[in-house]
Amino acid sequence: MSSTELPFVPPANVLPKVGTVRVAEGERLRSVELPGVTLTVRSRPPAREGLPPALYVHGLGGSSQNWSALMALQDGVVDGEALDLPGFGDSPPPDDGNYSVTGHARAVIRYLDASGRGPVHLFGNSLGGAITTRVAAVRPDLVRTLTLVSPALPEIRVQRAAVPTGLLAVPGVALLFTRLTREWTAEQRVRGVMALCYGDPGRVTPEGFRNAVQEMERRLRLPYFWDAMARSARGIVNAYTLGGQQGLWRQAERVLAPTLLVYGGRDQLVGFRMAQKAARAFRDSRLVTLPDAGHVAMMEYPETVALAFRELLEDAGELGAQRARRVGRADAGGDAIDEEGTDESMGG
Repeated sequence: MSSTELPFVPPANVLPKVGTVRVAEGERLRSVELPGVTLTVRSRPPAREGLPPALYVHGLGGSSQNWSALMALQDGVVDGEALDLPGFGDSPPPDDGNYSVTGHARAVIRYLDASGRGPVHLFGNSLGGAITTRVAAVRPDLVRTLTLVSPALPEIRVQRAAVPTGLLAVPGVALLFTRLTREWTAEQRVRGVMALCYGDPGRVTPEGFRNAVQEMERRLRLPYFWDAMARSARGIVNAYTLGGQQGLWRQAERVLAPTLLVYGGRDQLVGFRMAQKAARAFRDSRLVTLPDAGHVAMMEYPETVALAFRELLEDAGELGAQRARRVGRADAGGDAIDEEGTDESMGG
């Protein structure tokens, strides 16, 4: 084995179990087997039947848990599911070891095709933003609206704090990093991640911090953890270099779905200056900037993101259509819905 390569990762069917993944109140997990990939899906039972489907896609090093707070706030608006991308969360590595943006996008498309849930309201953060942009561009039939929180789209001047993440793409760096940080505790690692990703790490509750430490301890026992990180980081770097129709900015221009863009003023990984470029690139876009937010606004300010998404639905005529369907069912003898109560539950 070359010293620049990561250790061999055994096939998914012989990987060890390293502990259970946290499931918040009201959530459930299930495993979905698809050609070449097995995905763990986190979901919440919808508040009522007939809600439009939504799918949430996390970023590099994240998991479906990154969306728990936002999903809970949107119970009465969408029927939400969040994926663990291959090699992340509780999903095993892909059979072909492909962690490129295209490989991840293919996994999302396979899930949507197999589940028959499309078109969905599609959400993406960071790497997940690049993935969902590609999905929306190549399969517009699967996407109703697109919501991007700090999407990892190509930048000429990369944020200084993002350089170490990019370096993971260099062969051998991930292995070197694991050796240099072998003595770091899970708590130290989580504090570092939160300092990088949050505009104000003080917003994390003690319970949230404990949960994050437990999840970090679980992930560090996975034999493929650093391999998935390194190869996915390499996938982002490679996607940044693509030109022509495969370029992410070119694909952003092809997105037909109404698009909500959320950028944080304290984001250390995606430049706040990219917000206006993104607003120009997506043809039907709405831009929300949060001066105090970092890289994961849906975790720091879930109420604000939920309200912005609701406004996107109103602009797209989606909420009006939902109300009409509910009134129609009530007139036909179904259960009536208290419209004012629904509005208040979403902070409107």
